[in-house]
Amino acid sequence: MENATGTLYIVATPIGNLEDITLRALRVLKECDLIIAEDTRRSRQLLAHYGIEKPFERSLYRGVERERVEYFIEKLKAGAQIALICDAGTPLISDPGYGLVRRAIAENISIVPIPGPTALITALIVSGFPTESFVFAGVPPKKPKAKRGFFAHLSQEPRTIVLYESPHRVLKTLEVMAEIFPNRPLALCRELTKMHEEIVRGTVQQILDNLRARPTIKGEITLVLGPMETRPQTQQLGESL
Repeated sequence: MENATGTLYIVATPIGNLEDITLRALRVLKECDLIIAEDTRRSRQLLAHYGIEKPFERSLYRGVERERVEYFIEKLKAGAQIALICDAGTPLISDPGYGLVRRAIAENISIVPIPGPTALITALIVSGFPTESFVFAGVPPKKPKAKRGFFAHLSQEPRTIVLYESPHRVLKTLEVMAEIFPNRPLALCRELTKMHEEIVRGTVQQILDNLRARPTIKGEITLVLGPMETRPQTQQLGESL
């Protein structure tokens, strides 16, 4: 891992099941000089599981990302071998790190991707919808007006669409979706790779009705909207949701 100006490793980590980490990711995390994490509390659990003792630098999360990029760039220019990880999955995919990568490119610093898990691909391949061409639309806006505009725009998208949403906002998001395209096929993927993993298929309206009947909704959620012409596959919503 010797390099005159250091190397920035972008390391994917498990989205749930800790066994999903790659051998290459473990080697890089063991050999690098330091790790940049989104939340060191969560990242320490992963490292402790694999017996990796490594110093963390300042956390890189939304709100402080811009001001800390230059600090990390100076470390890299001084020769540090740095691994960038996020709370779960692949860094930069709806997570911090874009600004750091852009600055590293501008400074001709070596950037090495260490591929691995990501929730969007995991959800896509089990959704039952076409995978040869799809759109990842990130996280829907929180404010009602912006959310409606967001989904009104997506209503014209003919390809499979993947979205991330929190369990606290998923009902409001589904309500807006049901206003715009209630019969569009949907796969709701919850707690992927974890003990209570659940994949629910139906129309947007059917899944909204089922979720409304639940006392609580827990776990990370990925929504996969099928192309408009796809016939939805329905199944009962699990009691664990």
